Amino acid sequence: QVQLVESGGGLVQAGGSLRLSCAASRSRFSINAMGWYRQAPGKQRELVAIITSGGSTTNYADSVKGRFTISRDNAKNTVYLQMNSLKPEDTAVYYCYAKVILTAYWGQGTQVTVSS
Repeated sequence: QVQLVESGGGLVQAGGSLRLSCAASRSRFSINAMGWYRQAPGKQRELVAIITSGGSTTNYADSVKGRFTISRDNAKNTVYLQMNSLKPEDTAVYYCYAKVILTAYWGQGTQVTVSS
């Protein structure tokens, strides 16, 4: 079992920045990909950004490219999401994600609200 604890959500004005963090508990097996998904009211959960175990490969949703940056610190089992130039349409609950072998784990979610 891997537990994910998110922090860093909140309320920000449009154009502002937030940094999300997600710390994973120690796992018997190596954590492969880690990332962030989000779910806005009435919408399906969508991928925001994902990063491989070595940090060499990242993938972003088109809607956040150039504004968000994902990174990870393997020594701390932590993944970060730096969000700049936030827009009202970025408002959602953001969920941390980790994949261990074939199992996906999810955090409890953190609310990000961007006011116009």
